[in-house]
Amino acid sequence: MQFSFDPKLRDIADKVEDRERLTFDDGLSLFATDDLNALGKLADTVRRQKHGLTTYYNVNRHFNHTNICVADCKFCGFYRRARQEDAYTHSIDEGIEIAREAVAEGATELHIVGGLNSKLPFSYYTDLFSSLKKEFPRLHLKALTMVELDFFARFYKMSDEDVIDQLHAAGMDSCPGGGAEIFAEPTRSRICDHKCDAARWLELAGKVHAAGLKTNATMLYGHIETIEDRVDHFVQLREQQDKSGGFQCFIPLAFYPPGSALSTLPGPDAIDNLKTIAVSRLMLDNFDHIKAYWVMLGKATAQTALHFGANDLDGTITDGGELTHSYSVESGGEVKMTKKEIIEMIQRAGFEAVERDTVYNRVDSTLAM
Repeated sequence: MQFSFDPKLRDIADKVEDRERLTFDDGLSLFATDDLNALGKLADTVRRQKHGLTTYYNVNRHFNHTNICVADCKFCGFYRRARQEDAYTHSIDEGIEIAREAVAEGATELHIVGGLNSKLPFSYYTDLFSSLKKEFPRLHLKALTMVELDFFARFYKMSDEDVIDQLHAAGMDSCPGGGAEIFAEPTRSRICDHKCDAARWLELAGKVHAAGLKTNATMLYGHIETIEDRVDHFVQLREQQDKSGGFQCFIPLAFYPPGSALSTLPGPDAIDNLKTIAVSRLMLDNFDHIKAYWVMLGKATAQTALHFGANDLDGTITDGGELTHSYSVESGGEVKMTKKEIIEMIQRAGFEAVERDTVYNRVDSTLAM
């Protein structure tokens, strides 16, 4: 029995077996194939070579400190202008209480992102991080995207290095991968023209890595981008990883249309989601981890994605922040799973569930925070 009825996929499988880096055209061919089972098997083979049956999750909480934002990204249903009735900014005390609840539930990570709020001083962020670290010294603060760091440097008239160093000194332990969206122009300008461009996003990621901090990387897909845009995104991330080496995990983010300026679009379907996970694994040969983010994929598709190259499901989230609620595809905007639920979800897919911290160390759940 042959591996695939698609001759191009058979040729690519030979390259993967020989550990040969795939090209841009190979990426296009992977997306074009109709042999979904063979594509998944190829990605799963690479995943098992890297990780065996190990599938990671963590116990985490999201904290979205403000939804006030000077940008107006077409895909975003979260942001508000300062004068809108439901605009908000959490106080530092509120942040501490949210962290306290998270730690009580066993969280090892607080994921902190928000809008580009021109009403806040830079000291809000350093005071927030230092206050959180004072109360919870072992809680990992995964905070601020490259877009937020770019905004800080421009708005507060600081060098990139000063922004990163001061935030790190205050308690920022690593950075998430948001704000990458789609690198290719003109698509990027059409959906988020107030954000930094691809070159700037990648430059800042390199500087964060140079400062000794890890980051993740993302791609928002299923809106107005082309398949060429997606493959270009993979290639640019792969090239940056070759240079700076600080990306831990790649997270494909499935676009969720409701509440956005692009609400008439259908968003990606399950086939597209699984293909994107699989192609990510095959193209991003220098990324150790590929995440199936269950909040945006839905639990069923995320579980299936573990057989399509993903080796991480993200976390329990314990309670999602306001941003997370705005894009959840689960019924009623659900953004919470218990530890027991996520472990069973992984095990039912045939894998070994391993709790991790933010930087992929195995967690001894008997340790107190």
